[in-house]
Order: sequence, then C-alpha cells, then structure tokens
Amino acid sequence: MFKNIMVPVDLAHLEVLEPALSIVADLAKQYDAHITYVSVTANTPTSVARTPQEYEQKLDAFAQSRHQVHGQPVSIKVYSSTDPVANVDKQLVDAVEETGADLVMMATHLPRHLDIIMPSHGGKVATHTDASVFLIRVP
Repeated sequence: MFKNIMVPVDLAHLEVLEPALSIVADLAKQYDAHITYVSVTANTPTSVARTPQEYEQKLDAFAQSRHQVHGQPVSIKVYSSTDPVANVDKQLVDAVEETGADLVMMATHLPRHLDIIMPSHGGKVATHTDASVFLIRVP
C-alpha cells in the first residue's frame, strides 16, 4: 500500500524520536517501503552542525544507521533556511511532492492550548498534500 514513507527528523532531538522511529521501521518492513528522512536546518551554525552541508552529512549518517536497524532502503532530503521555525511547514509540504512520499510519519506532542494559534506541523502537511499522515504521539 505504501511505497515511500517520509519521516521528518530533527537531529537535535533524536532521543525523543526513537519510539516513533521504531514504528516507522515496522511499517516500512510490512510494506517493503522506501524511507526518506527529511530535515530543515538553519543556514547558520547550530548545536548540531556548523553548515548545512555538515548537517546533510550527519543526516545521511543517521539514515544509514537506521538502514542497518531496519534494512529498508533509505534516502535523505535536507532543506536549509534562514528561519527554519517559520519555514518548516512549507518545506515539509514541498518535500512530500519532491520525494514522492505517499505516507508521512511524524512524531508529535500532546495537544496544547497554543495549538489553536500555531497548528501542528502534521496538521499543515495533512491539509496541504495528498499523502496520508500518521502522527505518532511520543511521551
């Protein structure tokens, strides 16, 4: 049913994503799907990488390590932005089309009152693409 699963990843918060990544691996195996890890990073140095190119290398290393865990084919897509927080929703929507993803699996937080003012990234992706979106609540 699903051939290409897109997984947004923030390398600064991998410890929080681990439960969701296990679910992604299980579903990818079940459908023999390709996994595309997508990230949005700043054009300026961050706590993860000094340049977007270094960030891309780290995301690729992460993807290859996940491949060793689940065995499914992987690829990456990195977007650099002057303001990742403001641009992440648009970049994720663009990534769905550019990667040909038919399923987006993303970790998410529990609902908060602030969500009325600033909707979730998953909600934006779901309303602006044709892909199925699977939000995985992380503790």
